[in-house]
Amino acid sequence: MKSLIILKDITKCYGEITALSGVSLEVMEKEIFTILGPNGSGKTTMLRVMASIDDPTSGEVFFDGEKINNSNKRQARKKSTMVFQRITLFNTTVYKNVAYGLKLRGYSEKQTERKVKEALSLARLAGYEKRLAKKLSGGEQQRVALARALALNTKLLLLDEPTANLDPKNVSIIEETISRVNREFNTTIVMATHNLFQAETLTNRVALLLGGKIAQIGRPHEILRGPSINLASFARLENVFSGNSKILPEGTSVIEVYEGIEIEAAVKKSGKVTVFVRPEDIILSKKIMPSSARNCFKGKIVEISDLGSVVKLKVDAGKEFIVQITKRSFVEMQLNVGSEIFLTFKASSVNVV
Repeated sequence: MKSLIILKDITKCYGEITALSGVSLEVMEKEIFTILGPNGSGKTTMLRVMASIDDPTSGEVFFDGEKINNSNKRQARKKSTMVFQRITLFNTTVYKNVAYGLKLRGYSEKQTERKVKEALSLARLAGYEKRLAKKLSGGEQQRVALARALALNTKLLLLDEPTANLDPKNVSIIEETISRVNREFNTTIVMATHNLFQAETLTNRVALLLGGKIAQIGRPHEILRGPSINLASFARLENVFSGNSKILPEGTSVIEVYEGIEIEAAVKKSGKVTVFVRPEDIILSKKIMPSSARNCFKGKIVEISDLGSVVKLKVDAGKEFIVQITKRSFVEMQLNVGSEIFLTFKASSVNVV
């Protein structure tokens, strides 16, 4: 597979502030590449350098096989487009907002109409053409900004926190659109986010950016499922437990995280360890389930958080666990604060930090 964009030893400074320091990476054609990191880590700056909006203080940028310089920067910009986290829409119709970039690039009225229609369909905004963009909800406005970028049909699409602070419905639509555009149009997409779920489910590769430096690059399961002190340093991991680990004869390990409470993990570790279990990896039931899963605890629901399509539960099982289930499951099981339930999860779902 051919590389579309290469960063070589990129440093970017704003006065005395170093936003990026010695960053090198390669994005391949047709892939979805995620830059994962906390706020202030340099994610937006990296996107702006990739988009040729900002020049690096030092280092080299190669786009589509050519080194970017003042003579070809304008051409490179035409092959990429960026959707910013803080979007700006014109105080006019959705149609005119999406058509704006096409008219700047000299498309005819007929071409513009066709491309706007296609982009609005992709962003699930068909029928919104005559509506005022600034009267729409925040999620719908974000989709208008995305449609405006999609209408240009560039080789590279750069997205800065595309679903930050949006409701679950709009998050789902935007995620589906990103996946579809990559799959059907072979658009290379680079997305900056601090959303671990998106980094794991949407992308081909992940770069973990901390303090302006690349801490790790790899497949999502390599970065997000394996032991990672770098990941733990910024992610608000839930169900984190520490304790003494002993290796069992069958090759797994058992960790005593509290008096009488032991968690079995599919690793061979002895001594002091810290582990975490993802809330979505815990199966919740009203009765003990027949299962090969090595971990099962009885507990009581002490707190409920309704997040729209999903519900998070805090369960006291001697140690507190956070469990995530669908809203449908929550309603069907008729759960409430005080409900007694069982938590079950596999040894392979226990991750070592």
